[in-house]
Amino acid sequence: MSMSYVARKHGICATQIFKWKKLKESGALTAVGSEEEVLPLSQVRQLQDRIRRLEAILGRKTEEVEILKEAVRIGREKKLISHKPLRGIEVSNESCRGFADRLAF
Repeated sequence: MSMSYVARKHGICATQIFKWKKLKESGALTAVGSEEEVLPLSQVRQLQDRIRRLEAILGRKTEEVEILKEAVRIGREKKLISHKPLRGIEVSNESCRGFADRLAF
């Protein structure tokens, strides 16, 4: 089966198929060939900016948690804070997962 036959069968100009073949061979259609979604550059940049902002927020929150852990440790050493959990406050892995879900795209 020739390229010209395929072009006629689908109502496409044969030269267009040859151009596509040349682009594919040169690697220009790599993302399409690997079945990945092709995104506009503006959308890629927007997503990269969002990732940078979220990473910065995560860094600040991680730092806050470390500071609070240190404060609790010091408070317990000085017996200012009880080793027993506070009444009415329960922290579980489920509540942490909810926070991660809110950050999802």
